[in-house]
Amino acid sequence: MGKPRPVCALACLLFLWGQGMLMAKVEATSSVHIVYLGGKQHDDPILTTNSHHDMLASVVGSKEMAAELMLSELPGVIRVIPNSLHRLQTTRSWDFLGLPSHSPVNILHNSSMGDGVIIGVLDTGIWPESKAFSDEGLGPIPSHWKGVCESGTGFEAKSHCNRKIIGARWFVDGFLAEYGQPLNTSENSEFLSPRDANGHGTHTASTAAGNFVDNVSYRGLGLGTIRGGAPRAQLAIYKVCWNVLGGYCSSADILKAFDEAIHDGVDVLSLSIGSSIPLFSDIDERDGIATGSFHAVAKGITVVCGAANDGPSAQTVQNTAPWILTVAASSMDRAFPTPITLGNNKTFQGKGLYSGNDTGFRSLFYPEAEGLDPNFLGVCQFLSVNASTVAGKVVLCFTSLTLGAVESASEVVKEAGGAGLIVAKNPSESLYPCTDGFPCIEIDYEIGTQILFYIRSTRSPVVKLSPSRTIVGKPVLAKVAHFSSRGPNSIAPAILKPDVAAPGVNILAATSPLGRFQEGGYAMLSGTSMATPHVSGIVALLKAAHPEWSPAAIKSSIVTTAWRNNPSGFPLFAEGSPAKLADTFDYGGGIVNPNGAANPGLVYDMGTEDYINYLCAMNYNNTAISRLTGNLTACPIEEPSILNINLPSITIPNLRNSITLTRTVTNVGATNSIYRVMIEPPFGTSVSVKPNVLVFNHGTKKITFTVTVTTAHQVNTEFSFGSLTWTDGVHIVRSPLSVRAEFLQPYFL
Repeated sequence: MGKPRPVCALACLLFLWGQGMLMAKVEATSSVHIVYLGGKQHDDPILTTNSHHDMLASVVGSKEMAAELMLSELPGVIRVIPNSLHRLQTTRSWDFLGLPSHSPVNILHNSSMGDGVIIGVLDTGIWPESKAFSDEGLGPIPSHWKGVCESGTGFEAKSHCNRKIIGARWFVDGFLAEYGQPLNTSENSEFLSPRDANGHGTHTASTAAGNFVDNVSYRGLGLGTIRGGAPRAQLAIYKVCWNVLGGYCSSADILKAFDEAIHDGVDVLSLSIGSSIPLFSDIDERDGIATGSFHAVAKGITVVCGAANDGPSAQTVQNTAPWILTVAASSMDRAFPTPITLGNNKTFQGKGLYSGNDTGFRSLFYPEAEGLDPNFLGVCQFLSVNASTVAGKVVLCFTSLTLGAVESASEVVKEAGGAGLIVAKNPSESLYPCTDGFPCIEIDYEIGTQILFYIRSTRSPVVKLSPSRTIVGKPVLAKVAHFSSRGPNSIAPAILKPDVAAPGVNILAATSPLGRFQEGGYAMLSGTSMATPHVSGIVALLKAAHPEWSPAAIKSSIVTTAWRNNPSGFPLFAEGSPAKLADTFDYGGGIVNPNGAANPGLVYDMGTEDYINYLCAMNYNNTAISRLTGNLTACPIEEPSILNINLPSITIPNLRNSITLTRTVTNVGATNSIYRVMIEPPFGTSVSVKPNVLVFNHGTKKITFTVTVTTAHQVNTEFSFGSLTWTDGVHIVRSPLSVRAEFLQPYFL
């Protein structure tokens, strides 16, 4: 791709992209349109370029300016679509997931740590000097790799690519055309190259496939060795997101990057990118990700995406296409307790990332107002204090917000000369450091109220803030993160999303040294953005161990073997207000279990034809489906049932009386195996399976069974949850089962 090209003479912004796509600026709601040509027709870039030149010449040579808008009628053009912008979704985790590097019997070692697998990362680029991207101990570049490294501002292909970073490209034309102004005009710096100014892409890439780096911590917390999930895998970097307004990405650039990645030969694609609610449909290329991932999966490439960070509200999950592996975020068995000691000798445990010195006892202050609402001035996001009232003091405030309040309040208190901040808020494991090591500690409302009562009952209240500590292991329970977007799927409720959860809270990984909260090139970040590359790394291990598995088989192995309980056996909870027992719409199958996924026993496999059946079941018309697939497609006269899509889960959003659906399982375990069904019916339902015993042998590797679900309810209900599990005494193949009874309401005149 390289440097941005100039606008052509007809005010028709035409970018020639060489591998199956064009973008044209036309008069519409979006000033940028994408001319999507589907899969590339030639491996020879000269032939492809010439064909695009011929197409453009037929437009530019027209005597009528209206010809600019007629690209959709030219041969070979699948569709002309508006461009749109996407947003970035923002160690102990591998030990927590059962992949310690010292164990010789887990999938990490059985897969040679992902050696020979290429993970493509679509994100903000990479900081190549990080030790996480050393190629020490790596083998040769895989022979199926066809990609390149592109130089640019601050990035030299010959010196910055190696046997770890084997490819690096950057895509900015779509973003610049939509953004409407040059980069580096805001307060955030940026590089017209694969170099990462934001830090997000470096963090996700190192989480997926970073090499071993010893003695890493964040301000002394979480000390240990960091690495990626597949430390011997190679990385191909596709910079599609830019350091503007926190990180934005153009669908045109995303589609182009997908096209290049497919051609380059990646095995896995990792995208910590989302858009917003309401979602575009599966066939709307303004999504970019759904379209690009369809073509990637059709080529055998597993695509892993984040569920988004709009939780804990229901129906907020993104990247919902059934061919995508969608990841929710959980915490893990690590915490950072931070002591708060009052002048009355009571000590409370808060949470924080404070590594400074003990503050000693300081005056403790809570801002109160006169009048009807005395607590108004104590709201964190509205905090307004000055040096005369808070200099040298620790300030207490309360907030109902989950994001932003801690940072904004700490800046206000710090600017006024305060000595620290205590924030009372809804409990959450995800922590956000304050700038320059300023002490800021989070507590829940109960502790906050006790501290406030102490302030109001004491003439000269004082408090001491002590440094945070790191604790790991069974005393700490993993939870689904409050920010993690939840199901059900707002496009197709019968398609379970998210698929699985993975650690995405307080994840320590490499980042850009230009990042605001980095220390020594590392940062501790939270988000489904951090959970996604955990699963991408695990997918790389599975791909190395089972190169014959399809993306659907890999997804099935992950969903059906996931954990619903903590290692201690305690059930998983989901953060929220209030916290609750986690369910399928919080975590999909559960928290990813890499070793279980490597040996699932049975898988629910699918291919392109199954995904087309899904599109038909969604009532998309043949023309729209053909545009997505790039091939002439006709749905069958008898519309397929979306409930029969061979997913590793069953979700029935509108059960009325009784329904029967089918699934097919493929044996990937011992040739001669007998599996028996175990059913945990959702509340108020009965579930039967035929046959209830599956016998596999040399001649039988696939078996189809039916599932009948019946409800006795005659009223509308909320979703209830259960499971359908096959077991041979060794493997436990669990499919989440979610059912909502829905009856038509009578009309009264």
